[in-house]
Amino acid sequence: MSFGIICFDCDSTLSRIEGIDELAGRVGLGEAMAKLTDAAMNGEVPLEAVYEKRLSLIRPDADSIDWLAGLYIAALVEGVADVFSALSAHGKEVHIVSGGLRQAILPLAGFLGVPENHVHAVDIYFNADGSYRDFDQTSPLARTGGKAQICRDLKRPESPLLMIGDGKTDMEAKQEGVSVIGFGGVAARPIVRELADHFVEGPSLASVLTHIL
Repeated sequence: MSFGIICFDCDSTLSRIEGIDELAGRVGLGEAMAKLTDAAMNGEVPLEAVYEKRLSLIRPDADSIDWLAGLYIAALVEGVADVFSALSAHGKEVHIVSGGLRQAILPLAGFLGVPENHVHAVDIYFNADGSYRDFDQTSPLARTGGKAQICRDLKRPESPLLMIGDGKTDMEAKQEGVSVIGFGGVAARPIVRELADHFVEGPSLASVLTHIL
């Protein structure tokens, strides 16, 4: 099948880090948050059961979001820039679909040439002094089934859509008849290996291109 629209998860797919876990580690909550994140990504608990809890404990401020934005780029997965260049050269429409925080992901998207309106993630809000206020609690990406909803909104009959990611939430795109590739280069999760149409090992994202082009 020739895919016209390619959607990528961000954390542990485009970048080697899990952003929320990095923010937690910065305020001394790393181990506890990593367990919650892993439980959600492995499908053991629904995303909405941990999303608000994590942010209300971490309360990331504007400075920490800027710091995380730099970390996403510094920890880029091997082969990502080559993949995005190849997709651009073939005229593919590329989106980032993530349960992460949008303001932290936008600089990475810019680095990869992805327009802002192709970045689907959860907005975070700050007070006037830059302290944490809230996140977009209406975002579908902060709950189970959100990535399927975004894929449903993006897909068009003439342009088959493909979702690529490392977590159970990425596999939800299959509910919309979307093809999915599981990427195990950072985190190889058994549930993703089981559910994905194709599962890609190895450290480089470039191996997904054989299933796209």
